[in-house]
Amino acid sequence: MNAIPLAPTANPRKTTGVRKLGPVDITALRAAVLEIPEAVWDAEDAGKPNRFQVLDVTRHIVLRFIDSPRDWRGSHDRAAWPEWRGLLEPVLARAVRDYGYARGVFPRVMLASMPPGGVIHPHIDANPAAKWPHKIHVPISTNPGVVSFFGGGEHHFPAGEAVEVNNLGPHWVRNDGETDRVHLIFEYYDADQPEPSWLEPFLLAGAAR
Repeated sequence: MNAIPLAPTANPRKTTGVRKLGPVDITALRAAVLEIPEAVWDAEDAGKPNRFQVLDVTRHIVLRFIDSPRDWRGSHDRAAWPEWRGLLEPVLARAVRDYGYARGVFPRVMLASMPPGGVIHPHIDANPAAKWPHKIHVPISTNPGVVSFFGGGEHHFPAGEAVEVNNLGPHWVRNDGETDRVHLIFEYYDADQPEPSWLEPFLLAGAAR
C-alpha cells in the first residue's frame, strides 16, 4: 500500500497575526512608483501570472515569481525586475533585517495597485508554495480609508512601515478612500532552514498523478 503523503503545514516561523517590522525608507521607490504610466500598469497586469477572481480590480506589476504553485524553492525574475532591482533591493533588505537570515530568498516580489472603491475579497493563500515563506507588505501609497483584515482584526498600515501578515488565515482589503492604495508585496524565506518533512512526499505524489 502506498503511503499517504503528509498534508502541507505552515512554517512555524510565520506570523499567525500581524508582525510589525518597522519603518523603511521608501522615498526613491515611491517617487518612481507614482510615475508609472497607467498604460504600463495595464500592460503588466494583463500579463501577470497571479490571476485570481478575489483580486477584483487590483492591478499588479509582478517582478519575481515562483516556478510552481507547489514549491517555493524555485523562482525567477520577470521582465520588469532589472529596471526595478536597484530601487527595490534596499527596501527589501531593510524590511527583512530583523529576521537575521544569512541566506534569505525572495521568491515573489510585486507591486499592487488598488483604486478607490477597490476590494480584495476574503480568501486564504491556498497554494502549497505559500505555506513556507513570510508574506510581507510595505505600503508605498495609502489613505485613511484603506482597511486590511489579517489575523482576525482590521488594520490600517501606514506608508513606509513594513509588516508581515498571516496569509494562511482569512484576509481581505478594501479601499474606501479617494486615492490608490499601492503596496510592495513580497515573500521571504530562510534557505538554511530545514525543509518540512511533507515537502518531498507531497511533490512526488503530485508528479505521480
